Amino acid sequence: MPSKVVLSFILVLWSCGKSLPVFENMNLADWQQDRNGCSGKRAAMEQVISNQKDKLLALSETQVAELLGRPDRNELYKRNQKFFYYFIHPSPDCDTPKENGQKLVIRFNATGRVKEVTIE
Repeated sequence: MPSKVVLSFILVLWSCGKSLPVFENMNLADWQQDRNGCSGKRAAMEQVISNQKDKLLALSETQVAELLGRPDRNELYKRNQKFFYYFIHPSPDCDTPKENGQKLVIRFNATGRVKEVTIE
């Protein structure tokens, strides 16, 4: 009897997880390696990520980091909200920064799930 309860609990937990989305026509390894957008690989993927950004909704912080790599910057905001920033164009930290360059902004709610994805 206890093993059935444990098995049921494991199945419930497993079914609650959301699998990582697949981004079509996007090389995620190149995205992850292009820290701060300095090498220009992310800029070449701007339209692809813009069209498919909603695939990130409801993912956890860990899943986003697994998919897109460690964020270039993050920010803890009020009410336990968090933001991840991925620079698409060269950031101010690059040798040749682009003024007002675009970045992917991912907002997490207090439970650590993606609430909003924008390109600014």
